[in-house]
Amino acid sequence: MIGYFRRNHFVPVPEVSSLAELNEMVEQWDRQDDARRIGSRPKTVAEYFALEQPLLMPLPEEPFETGRLFTPRVDRYGQIPVRTNRYSVPIRLIGKRVRVVLHASHLVVYDQNVEVARHERLIAKGAVRLDLDHYLEVLVRKPGAFPGSTALEQARSAGRFTPVHDAWWDQARKIHGERDGTRALIEVLLLGRHLPHEHVVAGLAAALRAGAMTADAVALEARKAAQAETEPVPAAGQMISGNPPATVTSLHEWRLAHLPADTRPLPSVTPYDQLLRHRRISGGDHREGEAQ
Repeated sequence: MIGYFRRNHFVPVPEVSSLAELNEMVEQWDRQDDARRIGSRPKTVAEYFALEQPLLMPLPEEPFETGRLFTPRVDRYGQIPVRTNRYSVPIRLIGKRVRVVLHASHLVVYDQNVEVARHERLIAKGAVRLDLDHYLEVLVRKPGAFPGSTALEQARSAGRFTPVHDAWWDQARKIHGERDGTRALIEVLLLGRHLPHEHVVAGLAAALRAGAMTADAVALEARKAAQAETEPVPAAGQMISGNPPATVTSLHEWRLAHLPADTRPLPSVTPYDQLLRHRRISGGDHREGEAQ
């Protein structure tokens, strides 16, 4: 089958943009091959395999590790060398030795037994792959290095830094200034460690429509977007327009709106009025005694 696949599908060599695209093409060819008949045999490849499959031994319970192990040391730039390329890791690991498992299409980085980074494997030699999230702790202290960073450029190319991020960032810099506006954006990016990426983008869009250029406003709107996914969708008659209103609710108002109903009776000052009446009567009797 290796020779058959090579001659029929890899001659000429297919042109693809990534290894994942090539793997999808191979899977599609494999499915098409199930309907093929070898020579004059009466059954197809898939029909013969259905007869053979019950005779095969089961797969092992634990998967066999096929990756190659490396133990590089993290340099002062928060990067590790693997073969001929470099990959970023969280900057807190600078100077430490980490464990890397290199697979055909990706690599995984471990600190002790905890996964700290995962990258798509680079095919070209001398290339660098950086994850913007790995440098946020440094950039929040030095926001001036953020606009021209290679990590930001790669995040844009990968689609993680969207036009919504850029629009919110531009408005934040106009309101808070270059330094503080960039720092606010980095604080928003830190939300991605606790909230899904699509919810953070939805929070940025809602905060941008309302003119709320703070990380707290984005966090609140992102949580509202996450909550809206779990709540039932309102009826069509309840929606005046297809677009959600561009409003931002303060955290204090949101907490008050979610408090349980107060069933206690309203307070009354009637008992205190009775005390005041008794005091006036007692005071008048005392003045009459002094006059006598």
